[in-house]
This record gives sequence, C-alpha cells and structure tokens, in this order.
Amino acid sequence: MADYVPLPETHRVLQLTSIAEPLQLKTAPTPQSGPGSVVVRILAASVLSYSGDIYNGQRQYPFPQPFVPGASAIGRVVTVGPDATTLVPSQLVFLDCTIRGRDNPTGAMILSGIIEGFTEASRKLMHGEWRDSTYAEYTKFPLENCIPLDEQRLLGPVDAGGLGYCVEDLLHISRLLVPYGGLDDVGLKPGETIVVAPATGPFGSAAVRVALAMGAGRVIAMGRSETALHRLCALDSRIVTVQITGNEQAETEALKRHGPIDVFFDISPPMAVDSTHLKSVIAVLKHGGRISLMGGVRGDLSFPYAAFMQRNLSMKGTFMFSREQILSFVKLIQSGLLPLGEKGGLSVGGKFGLEKWEEAFEKARVAGTGEVVAIVP
Repeated sequence: MADYVPLPETHRVLQLTSIAEPLQLKTAPTPQSGPGSVVVRILAASVLSYSGDIYNGQRQYPFPQPFVPGASAIGRVVTVGPDATTLVPSQLVFLDCTIRGRDNPTGAMILSGIIEGFTEASRKLMHGEWRDSTYAEYTKFPLENCIPLDEQRLLGPVDAGGLGYCVEDLLHISRLLVPYGGLDDVGLKPGETIVVAPATGPFGSAAVRVALAMGAGRVIAMGRSETALHRLCALDSRIVTVQITGNEQAETEALKRHGPIDVFFDISPPMAVDSTHLKSVIAVLKHGGRISLMGGVRGDLSFPYAAFMQRNLSMKGTFMFSREQILSFVKLIQSGLLPLGEKGGLSVGGKFGLEKWEEAFEKARVAGTGEVVAIVP
C-alpha cells in the first residue's frame, strides 16, 4: 500500500461549461469527504469510445452544466467519511460510475460524468452531491461505489505471486463488468453453450471473454465482420463464429451446427432493430433457453410468443450491474481466471494527462475492441 498523501487545498479538473465550448482545464477547491463519501486521488480514468460525442452534445445526453466529466476509474483513497468501516487511506479502489439513490436505488440512477438519467430523482443526484466526476486529480465518490482491490495480487510481480498488471490495465474491469451483469443475471453455467451477438464491438468482445472465464463450454460469436470474428477465434479454442449476413434462414442453419444452445446474450446497438440475428438465435435456443438483453436497440421488437411458451424460454433485461456483482467480478479478476493485459489479449491504447483530453478522446474513438484509453491526471 502506498504512503498516505494529504489533500491539497486545490486541484486540477477538466470542466465542461457548455456543450458549445471545449472542455477547460481549471483549478478548483479540493473536495472534502463527509458521511457516506470518500475522497479519492485519481490514478487512471476510463475514456469511452464516444466521449467526444457526449460532451459536444451530439449524443444529446442530459447532464448539468458546468460540471466535471468522467467515467469509472482506478484511484487511491485519501480521506474517508466518519461512517466508513473498511476503507482506509492509501487503499487502491475501483470507482464504479453507476451511482444510485440510497433511498431509491431503482428509481434514481446516474452514470457519473456521463448522464444524469431521466427522472427528477436521478437529476437530483447529479445536480447536487455527485455533480463532479473523475476527470480531475481528486474526486468525492459515494462510499459504496469505491470497491477495494487487492493491490499486492493485481499489481505485484508474477514471481512474487502477483498478476503483474499496471494500474491502467485495471480499467478493463469497467468494460468487462457490463456483460458480467447480464450473464450472471441469466445464470450462465460452466459447460453451457452461449451465443454472443454482436460479438465484435467493445462490449460484445468483452462478453466473449467473460463467458469463457465463467466456464462456458462453447461461445458462438456472431458479427458482420469476418476479419473481426477471425481475431476473436484466436483467443480460445472454445470460440466458434457465425456471420450475421441478413439471411435469417442461413444464420439459423449455421447456428444449428453448433447446438444445442443454452444462452443468448444480446448487446445490439441502436441501429440493429431490424437485424436478422435476433430471430435466428431465438429460433435455435433449446428448451429452457435464456436470453439476456443488454443492448441499446431503439424501437419495439416482436417475438415468437408460441415458441417462448412451448420451449419455456425466458428473457431478462439488465442495465449495468449490482454492487454484489461487482464484488463477485473482482474476485474473478483477482483469481486470474479472467486475465487482463497481454495474456488476455487486452492492452492500454494510450494514457493522457488532463491537458491532452482531446487526444485521449480521439484515440478512444479509433481504439481496438481490446484496448482501453486512460486519462491520467
């Protein structure tokens, strides 16, 4: 554990004052911890592939202005509130950007530094106590969103029993956690066969890796790009691929050759509302098959009512993940069963200071599916 560093009076932050203006590097008073909160020194903060489109207004995400943007991060505890019982100064933590209302966890939820949600209760969280996020030297975060990490195991040298990761490698946790929430919700079991579609994007390829680590016997990766699917196959001999061609019958026949299929994990983007893979996979699910929906499809979809009833199919939507799932997932990472870094085919695409935020956003936009980009204050 690193030596304790006291809080300075001021710190540097990236501030968004208006979507019509670029982010600005400013000096602000350093946040102070109180009941239910922790002040953390940011070591590395994630950059989303579409961060530029969020903060220039193209994505039309609602958030307060001005505020400090950000995302999930890795940091070190500096001060804790009086009600903290386990976190201590200098402890390495993962900061989960999914902040929920303590008295209304299902009705009030924001993604810190990204979106304020769509209810008055959610907006209250982001316009008040949790306005500023992690693109700063220090941040104040809810106590329950600071997840302790075993620093010796994760960052320690391999010859001393560690996994040999760098701090930035740990940012992969935030991306891998998303599919873990859905896969855990539908109870993916060791030895089962799962379809992941589309599997070639950042979160789809993460789902492939997580499913393997959870013990899937076979992962059928679907996508449009043959090149991207071929790269996925190199990860593990348990991965097979089926291309999304727009021909529902051809996809169905190709899937049947790898059946029976227990689970279908869908993480379709908004434009996939008419994609043929949704129907082709449902058509081949075995009796009692389960479907996890974690995509961003806009619009309504029809489903084969009779097939669901006759084959006892079940479908569950999952948005992000619970705190219990984070704790379980961190154990999976710390066990080494889900490798990060080069061994897991994952890498750090770049790390940038606060003043280089434009370069960070551009690098994240073009980064590969196994790359993370970090802002390092």
